[in-house]
Formats: sequence, C-alpha cells, structure tokens
Amino acid sequence: MASYRVRVRTGSQPGSGTADSVAVTLVGTQGASPKTPLDSWGPDFCCGTEREYRVVAPRALGPLLLVRVHKEPYGRLPQSSWFLEGLRVWPEGTRGQGGDPEDPRGEDPKAGGAGGKNPKAGDVDPKDGDKNPQNGDEDPKAGDKDPKAGDRHPENGDKNPKNERGDPKDGDKDPKNGDTEDEDTDGDDDTEDDDDTEDVTGDASDTDEELADPDAPSDPENLGAPCDPDDPCDPDDPYDDPDDPDDDLEAAYAAGDTGGTEEVAPCYSFPCYRWLRGFGTWELPEGSAKTPAQECHPLLRRHRRRALAQQQRRYRLAPFAPGLPWALPLGSAPDPDLDFSLPRAAAFYLRAGAAVPTVREPQNYVSPCPTSLYPRVPVLHVHVSLRPHVRVSPCHVSPCPHVPRNLETKLKGFLDRPMSWESIEAITRVFCFYRTPVTEYVVRHWRDDAFFGEQYLSGVNPVLLRRCPRLPPNFAVTPPMVAPSLGPDTCLQREMEKGDVYLADYSVLDGIPGVLIDGSPTFVCAPLCLLHQRPDGKLLPLAIQLSQQPGPVFLPRDPPWLWALAKAWVRSAEFHVHEAVSHLLRAHLLGEVFALATRRQLAPRHPLHKLLLPHTRYTVHIAVLARRFLLNPGGVFDRAIALGRRGLLRVVARGLRRLRYGDLVLPRDLRRRGVTRTRGYHYGQDARRLWAAIRSFVDGMVRLYYPCDAAVRDDPELQAWVAEIFHKAFLGRRRSGVPSSLRTLRELVTFVTMIIYTCSAYHAATNSGQFELGAFMPNLPAAMRRPPPRSKAPLSEADFLGALPAVNTTCITLGVLWVLRNEPLDMRPLGSYPEEHFTEEAPRRLLGAFQRRLARISRRVQRRNAALPLPYPYLDPAAIENSIAI
Repeated sequence: MASYRVRVRTGSQPGSGTADSVAVTLVGTQGASPKTPLDSWGPDFCCGTEREYRVVAPRALGPLLLVRVHKEPYGRLPQSSWFLEGLRVWPEGTRGQGGDPEDPRGEDPKAGGAGGKNPKAGDVDPKDGDKNPQNGDEDPKAGDKDPKAGDRHPENGDKNPKNERGDPKDGDKDPKNGDTEDEDTDGDDDTEDDDDTEDVTGDASDTDEELADPDAPSDPENLGAPCDPDDPCDPDDPYDDPDDPDDDLEAAYAAGDTGGTEEVAPCYSFPCYRWLRGFGTWELPEGSAKTPAQECHPLLRRHRRRALAQQQRRYRLAPFAPGLPWALPLGSAPDPDLDFSLPRAAAFYLRAGAAVPTVREPQNYVSPCPTSLYPRVPVLHVHVSLRPHVRVSPCHVSPCPHVPRNLETKLKGFLDRPMSWESIEAITRVFCFYRTPVTEYVVRHWRDDAFFGEQYLSGVNPVLLRRCPRLPPNFAVTPPMVAPSLGPDTCLQREMEKGDVYLADYSVLDGIPGVLIDGSPTFVCAPLCLLHQRPDGKLLPLAIQLSQQPGPVFLPRDPPWLWALAKAWVRSAEFHVHEAVSHLLRAHLLGEVFALATRRQLAPRHPLHKLLLPHTRYTVHIAVLARRFLLNPGGVFDRAIALGRRGLLRVVARGLRRLRYGDLVLPRDLRRRGVTRTRGYHYGQDARRLWAAIRSFVDGMVRLYYPCDAAVRDDPELQAWVAEIFHKAFLGRRRSGVPSSLRTLRELVTFVTMIIYTCSAYHAATNSGQFELGAFMPNLPAAMRRPPPRSKAPLSEADFLGALPAVNTTCITLGVLWVLRNEPLDMRPLGSYPEEHFTEEAPRRLLGAFQRRLARISRRVQRRNAALPLPYPYLDPAAIENSIAI
C-alpha cells in the first residue's frame, strides 16, 4: 500500500468555486491509483480555498506523470464551472524534499522545485495509461475514444532542468525571410511601397549588437545585457549613475546548480489555472517545462499531441478584413479562459455604461455582470459573455446607483448638439469632472510650440519622430523660411548635419477620405512637420505642410490662429495614425495573433507557453471588444472619427504593409529613426532600460531549455509557432523581414523579447496617456469639419473652432477615451507572475532577479519624474500592465 497527500487550490476570484463532486486518479510510471473522491467535512472547493486529501494506491506508483481530475454531478445540484489553480502531491509521511509535511512548498532548491525525476522512455507504462485516458474536450477526437470526456485543457507547470545557461548575448542575427509574396489586399495604389528604401530582408545592415540598457553598469561576468561601449550611461539622466551598487545584476541570474536529481520525498506540482466547465475528466501533466525533444515518456508524448490538437480546435484564427492580421472568428463562442475576470468585467462595463449611456445591447445579449451584484446596468454594444454559467437578462434602463455618474451627467447636455463650440473655455467644462495634473497642464499649454514638440518625445505616439538629414523632395519648405526660427548663428543645413532637425511624416493617411458625421463632411490630411531641437532640449516646430504634395508652408510667425489651426491639423493626423497604426495594429491586432498562436502551437508544458501565457492575459477579449464596439459598422469610428470604419481599416492595412521587423525590435527602431541621442526623449530612455531587462530575463529562461542552436531549429512546436505568427500576423510578407523560422538562440531571444515588450511596455506607451492628453479636444481632434487652409489669411477663434470637431462628437470621443483608460482593478504589473507556471528553482531565481531589476527601473523613473514639469509615467514598470488588457 502507498498513500499520497493531495493539496487542491481553488481560484480566488468571485465565482471560482464549485459544488460538483470531484475525484482524482494519480498516474505514475508504475501504475495508477483508484479513482478517489475528494470529500471532507463541509464545503470542499470554495472560492480561494486550499484543501488537503489522502489518496491510497495498492502499491507505489513511481514518479508521477499526470493527475486525472473527474468532475461529476453532486446529487440534483446544477453543474457549476470551477477555476482550478492546481494540485500538489507528495507521499504521505514525508517532508516533501526538506519542507514541512504540512507545507510541501518548502522544497530544498537542490532537489528541484517540481519534484520527481523525468521518467525515462523505458519506464513501465501505468496500467491504464495505454488505454486512452479520458481526454475531456468537447470534441472527443484526436485519439481519445471516450465520448464522455469533458473539456480538458491542462495548463502548465515546471520541472527543474539542468541549467545550460551560458553567457547571454544581446542582439540578433538577420531573421530568416518569409516564404510568400506581398499582396495588395485592400485595393490601395500604395506607390510608397515601391519607393521603400529599407532593406527588405529585415535590417540586414544591422549589426548583431543591440542597444544596451543605459542604466547597466560594467558587467565583467556578462550576467546581464551587455553595455553599449558608445553609450555607457544616459547623459540626460542625472540619476543614471554607472557606479550605483544597486545596479549590479542579481547573483541569481548566474546561479550555479539549477537542480539536482535527488528523489527523496518528491513533491509533484500539477498546475491548471483554467476553468473546468461541465462534467468530465481532465488530465493535468506533471508541472515540468519540457520542449518536445525533452518529452521522454510515451504517455506524456501522447498527451502532448492530444493537447495541441484540442487547442487548435478550441482557438481558431480567421481573416477579419482584407490586409489585416487574422483574428478570432466573429461569432466565436465565449471562452472563460480568454475573458475578463468578473471584477475586471464589472469595472469595465460599469464605466462603459456610464460613459456611453446612449448605446444599448441587443435583445439577445447576455450580460457579463450578474444582476444580483450590479442591477440594471447599461453596457456597451458587445455580445461577449465572460462566464458561461452567469446568465442574466439584458437591461435597458438607467445605470445602477453604484456607477459614478459624473461623466454621464456631464455629457448629457452635449451629446445632442452637433454644432461648434462657443469658445475654447467652454471645452474645458466637459471634462472638469476628471482633472489631473496632466489635463491641467494640457489646458494651459496646448498652444505652446514647446508642448507641441514635447508630445513627440513623451506623448502617446512616441514612435513616429525620425531624424531628418535632408529635406523630402515633396516638402516645399526652404532654408530662408525657417531661418528666423533657427536664429542668426546657424542655418538649416548646419542643424541637419548636427542631427537636431526632425521630421514627422503622416503619409500613411494620404488619399484617405473623411466620412459624413451628422450629415456633414469631415476631412483627413497627411501633413509633413519639420521640427528643431534647440540646445536647451526643447523640440519646436519649424514648418508644417498639410499635404504630401508641395503646397502652402505654415510657419510659427504666421497669424496666431492660423498657426494654431495648422498645428491642430497635425495633431488630428497624429490621432488617426496613433489609433490606427501605433496602437490598434502594432499592439492589439498583432498581440491577438501572438496570444492565439501561443495557445494553438505550443503545448502547455512547453517553456515558451509558460513564459508567454501571463503576457497574453485578456488580450483576445479586449480585441473582440474593439472589433464589436469600435470597428463595427455604425460604431464609434463611424459616429465620431473622421476616418470612419472603412478608412481606419485601409490605414491599418497600409500600415501593416509598411511595417518591418526592425520597427518592432526596439534597439533597431531607435537606430533606424536616428533618435538614440535625442535629448529629453523619455520614451526612448525608459524603453531601452525595459528592453534590456526583458531581454536578459528571456535570455536566461530560454537557455535553461535550449542548450544550443540545433535545439531551436529542431523544435517543431517552436517552428510552427513562428510560422503561424509570420503567416497570420504579417500575412506571409517576406519584405516585412519578420522571420518565418528561427535558427539560433539569439534569434529566438530577440523574437520572444519583441513579443513580451510589445504586449507590455509598448502597449503601455501607446495607450496609457490617451485620456489625459486627449481629454482637451483641441490637443487631439478626431474629426476636422473644414478642409485644410490653402492660404495664409488671418483667422479668428470662431474660424478655428469651426474647423474642430462638433460638441457631440467631442463628447463621444471623450467617453471612449475614458473607457479605455487603464483599469487598476485586477491589474497585474510587468513582472508579476502570481500563477506558478514555473515552479522549479532556476526559473524562480530568474523571475526574482527580473522583478528586482524592474523595481530599480521604477524607482529611477519616479525620481526623474519628480523633477519634471510634465512627468512621463507611462513606462514606469509599476504602471505597465503585464499584457494587453485594456
């Protein structure tokens, strides 16, 4: 006889518990235990509980391979979904690898966090292991002959592999090109692609050396990101002290022994972290991270194949619009493992109902918020259910008294007024309910040239500005025009040679027409804006041309309201490019493919699945909301944005054709745009530190499981994952430079770093400041109602206001920006990994070192911001969400 202790953890979010009957079967290399009900005194699986049970087997089972969880009806009670975090199992009467028998988590690091050895291929199969163990997906195919099987999607855990970590290298060799030709799928005659002078092979001219973290000190042991010899520290940052002892990378990053083979009283971990719906059987493999080549036991190899087949049936990709990345198919059934948690859903939908009170759900809508908690809540026009077992009737009346009504009451008087604003001062009244130091700063300085230029460095679209070594041939500006702005001691050519002249080019908008809003036309332009950085660091506009063809050039010495209108046109173009390309395309649409490809092509035990899963949390759900609310016909873009839905999709498709792999790899992007030395570029400074920290973390994690380049090339799951991202996100375009396969460790590290950075820091930079910088409409107008000026005739304030968005469209846009603010409830900051997907000691040390490094970056950002009149907090790691969740 052999007995085991089983500890079961139920999720802590509301509604995670179940009253269903639960039993388990332990499966090891020497056999399987009988099916054992988990039943003790009182309720067993309540929200947030952790209960311990005893399982008896006829004999010792050997190293455990998996646990079967059986969920069955309990009497006449209706079934309820259960969020199972995971199980821990250890032999009864032992100390679980040196820990307290009452707390098996206290393992000896030398013995490995996950417990038992990796079973060998020659180990004896469990008695029922060859009998097609119950599989548990809705589709009982993929080799499972049991039609009774429930929905099984085992999640991940870890086993401590031997640490093969070598010296981490920064940089990346040229990615392998794709394998299909470019296609113009949206029908535009985009001649700019033909003139693209970038290397279509994907930055082939780049060296392998990436930009280093400007904070990193000398690193003789090469434990972190290597220092850039040309940029050992940031000259603009008074807190960037290369001698700071706190900057030394933690010794854990290069810790020696990463786990032994001692098998004394192993404690096995079986992570799940998913909803178990309905009745059936789910198989949870032992929690070791394994690549396909490291999966030795036949039972686990078979389980891995089945898990992949089930994931590919469960998570699908389909075209959404011509020329756009693929997405979750429209009308897909809600998936609780992709949707918001109930607290976050309640906060999001309540805020949305208060912000957009005129939008109602369809009659067949199933609200995600239970009426017992939030009665009579009007929510956005979305047909997305968060919990399959929470079903309430749609509500069409006033919002519940718990909803803050500030925004709604402020907007009620404006939503039915399709006319111009009476004055600039009147615009401030619409958002006086929500004031922050940033909104106050915007109101005071929106007309200042210095603030106009500063937003290219620290605004919501900091990835557009590029150095201008020569004037574009289609820009009609001449040196005498800008000479008064430069001063008597210099000239335009000299400033361009010094690298202090910059260009903002909005050519992606060229030829896109505006839509009719309230029966009146709106207009879109594709301006060129020339800027100059003075010795004091201020970035000031020199000249503005409001089209891609030579035309009138507007200058700072023009009549005040005319110059203000020219800048407003540039800011309107900034709004469109930011929302369509920088934010929607590069963060949300690409992030959705990253998330679905990770679930579809990487088995739950794959180390990259474990590593990337926290960075895909809620990403698919928020993308579904965007398509159903923002991008639906007649939605917000058709009602309040000059591009409209069709124009937006054309701009996104055009942006995707122009997108290059080097744009997504931060160090290459900064070099390509020539902004590595730009003064006061807070986005660039903070982003480089974050990229270096993420890259060092990824490098350490990857090298735990891939000892050499051949291991990367020979991983079929990895190669299928990269290929799916290449074909579904970038539509198989070779000229994008995105790799369709990976050949080396360095390529893999760069690719994974790019994904984590895009899904966390990049999204934070392009999302977090939208409301604060756009709440005062003249700073980010969404729909210009008059054509761009063609002469330099003086204008009045009334003429200026007549060109800006009307009162009602201003309020609709403001409401949407308020909804899309960061949601602090259920927010997980960058580096937060509360779910124990990695349980062995080596990844845990890397996680701890990564978190400490992020904490140092956070302190540095906060010290710098304390001395700035307009802080840049959006890349403070404490404020960065771990995934694209809003």
